[in-house]
Amino acid sequence: MGLLDKFRKGLEKSREAVWGRLAQAFSRQRLDDTVFDEMEEALLAADVGVETSVWLVEQVRKKAREQRIATPEELPALLQQAMEEALAGMDVTMRTAAAGPSLYLVVGVNGVGKTTTIGKLGHRLVQRGARVIFAAGDTFRAAAIEQLQAWGKRAGCDVVHHSQGADPAAVVYDAIAAAKARRADYILCDTAGRLHNKAHLMAELSKIHKVVSRELPGAPHEVLLVLDGTTGQNAMLQTKAFKEVVQVTGIAVTKLDSTAKGGVILPIVREFRVPVKWVGLGEGIDDLEPFDPSSFAHALCRS
Repeated sequence: MGLLDKFRKGLEKSREAVWGRLAQAFSRQRLDDTVFDEMEEALLAADVGVETSVWLVEQVRKKAREQRIATPEELPALLQQAMEEALAGMDVTMRTAAAGPSLYLVVGVNGVGKTTTIGKLGHRLVQRGARVIFAAGDTFRAAAIEQLQAWGKRAGCDVVHHSQGADPAAVVYDAIAAAKARRADYILCDTAGRLHNKAHLMAELSKIHKVVSRELPGAPHEVLLVLDGTTGQNAMLQTKAFKEVVQVTGIAVTKLDSTAKGGVILPIVREFRVPVKWVGLGEGIDDLEPFDPSSFAHALCRS
């Protein structure tokens, strides 16, 4: 299955939220304000948000005027172009270390799929021939360590862990030492998701950051924020909150196959200027895909 087909399948519910509402409008004989109003309503229903929905419709309106388009049937292509422009200019590649292991810090509230994302990303890296170590830095949540160990076994990745309640920075320190000794290529660090206590979370992440920057110059090479796509606009609030706590370099959006709210990716990127780098398009271990703006826009607004 090609990348576009994977996006179309994974975003089926979100596409229905947009296209299902616009198919009738796009089939009309005349292009008038009613069509643009219905387009805005469809985008809002897909959790694109007010500001970005208004911006997208204005871009489509402007393009239609410039190209002297008189019927709505040509609007899907213009909407796709506008979506791609909203997502443009973002580097979706993952940064790597010039030498030694690359360390990725994975953050997000509990329940969004952090551990699952680590497991799937680890599997993807192993499939490319890399040696990967997981650091079980979420020592607060019950069963978090066991869950990461299960994913490590499934993905073929070593897991460094301490007991529940241990110092997360100490776990990460040991993972770095293990990565150096075993000549690993990547270290994926799980973290606790206690956003309700920002001060505690900030102190914890700050301590981890000091350890990794001391032991691995230039690390963390990525701070990946994991968001649950089913939460829609709440993902915007989480992005804002985590950007206040840590320097987020990329975002992974999970569970897009289970929601009609996949449009939330557009305002996250456009309003926060943080690239979405990974998307979860299914429950399988191979269903974490690198984000492709063109495939996303095509899958969302074409029948």
